[in-house]
Amino acid sequence: MKRLKAIGAFWYDFVVGDDWTVAVGVVVALTATWLATHHGWNWYWILPVAVVILIAASLRRASRKQ
Repeated sequence: MKRLKAIGAFWYDFVVGDDWTVAVGVVVALTATWLATHHGWNWYWILPVAVVILIAASLRRASRKQ
């Protein structure tokens, strides 16, 4: 049980890390891309645009903290 808890803590720290908003944004972008593909729309650009926006927002928040 201890090992399972350690694995769960590792994955939480790896995925969420310091900024949980980026993790949520990536999940939303992946879901939006999947939904668009599922409906036959060619919206492949959703994910790269979302990543650029999320990184820029994360860097802006981090630079304001210091």
